Amino acid sequence: MSLDLQASEGISKTDLENPLTVVIVGASGDLAKKKTYPALFGLYCRNLLPTHTVILGYARSHIEIGEFRQHLRKYLKGDENQKEQFLNMCYYHSGSYDKKESYDQFNLDILEQEKKLGQETNNRLFYMAIPPSIFVQVAKGIKHSLISPNGWSRVIIEKPFGKDLQSSRELIGELKKLFVERDLFRIDHYLGKEMEDIGTEGRGGYFDQFGIIRDVMQNHLLQVLSLVAMEPPLTLSAEDITNEKVRLLKCITPIQLNEVVLGQYTASPDGKQPGYLDDAGVPKDSLCPTYAAAVFHVNNPRWRGIPFILKCGKSLDQRKTEIRIQFKRPDNFLFKDEDISRNELVMRIQPGEAVYLKLLNKKPGLNNKIEQTELDLSYRSRFENLDLPDAYERLILDSIKGDHSLFVRDDELDVAWQIFTPLLQEIDRLKIVPEKYEFGSRGPKSSDELAKRVGFLRSTGYSWPGHNT
Repeated sequence: MSLDLQASEGISKTDLENPLTVVIVGASGDLAKKKTYPALFGLYCRNLLPTHTVILGYARSHIEIGEFRQHLRKYLKGDENQKEQFLNMCYYHSGSYDKKESYDQFNLDILEQEKKLGQETNNRLFYMAIPPSIFVQVAKGIKHSLISPNGWSRVIIEKPFGKDLQSSRELIGELKKLFVERDLFRIDHYLGKEMEDIGTEGRGGYFDQFGIIRDVMQNHLLQVLSLVAMEPPLTLSAEDITNEKVRLLKCITPIQLNEVVLGQYTASPDGKQPGYLDDAGVPKDSLCPTYAAAVFHVNNPRWRGIPFILKCGKSLDQRKTEIRIQFKRPDNFLFKDEDISRNELVMRIQPGEAVYLKLLNKKPGLNNKIEQTELDLSYRSRFENLDLPDAYERLILDSIKGDHSLFVRDDELDVAWQIFTPLLQEIDRLKIVPEKYEFGSRGPKSSDELAKRVGFLRSTGYSWPGHNT
């Protein structure tokens, strides 16, 4: 399949012409099947992969290639002919994660596939869809056995990037011994579905090691905060954008425990949905929070005195990710109805991408009644034939382009952990018991009380027309 230069969105002509080998380590796992392969298929269908691309999976499980391709097919959505063509690009190799001879043997398979492409330069993109406990182990295998002899080699690492400042620095240090920063891509799909109406669903054993703050707030939501609040970068280069994000994060003052709410979901009122502690992998006395709300203060001239409230949780009433900027009511407000909500600018990331401004407007007629209405830019109604790529598609494409704009740089990661590690240590030390909230509710009642205490007034009488939320 040829690649349209115009549709490539910035991929250099050299990278288009050179063959690309994508290696997915952990190819038999859920992340690879549900996210990585479908994202690559999406790029293939959009003609956004180099002309000569081969995809090789690597994992410990022994799986015949026919069975592997058939299993992948279930996770691909689209035209059957395109599925067939894409799956014919996919291969699989089983081997150990901790033995150099396994990687050496795998490299022979890679070289054999690349030889068929008949090109002098072959680039390699490694996607580590594996548990963090073996990041360094696998990175050593890649470095010592799988680096391309005649092209670039880049490594994508999935979160979590450590559990605290110390473990993060240890991971950064070990990876720096193996790769330079420009070849590392720490993937952080903050455009994904992070406010969830589902529970841990069998992932409780994994989730209980991290909790909602590490799993969502420290990475995804902090990314959103930094992009919203940072100063305009000098250019749109990855370096200048990240410099501004880091500068902003350094201005965040320590999080105060009295401005934090932790929650843990219980079963739904009808008993159909189990609670967090009902998950077989979760200890019955677990204090792991599945919901968190925290107030952040940015001590710089632009944002001093303006609170930022970050909220995230599982098993809530809505599944959405959005930024909500609430404007203060003027002191000389001329209308006496105290129940009228404040104006808000809302940027909806998921689902149904949109930007809308909630504002007060005088009702048509002879009286002076006002009501809340909106200026609405909903993407799907405004843009014809809208086909938004999945977040993973964008990030993998940027990795191929070598664009770090949407990835986490090492110093940015370090500052992020400096913000959260003292809070996490205090929560553990005090053994704080999370507030219970029912599956399918808005979360702990204390969360709304916290938001109100710092000046945010929740709108209760407004309905966004034409939308479920």
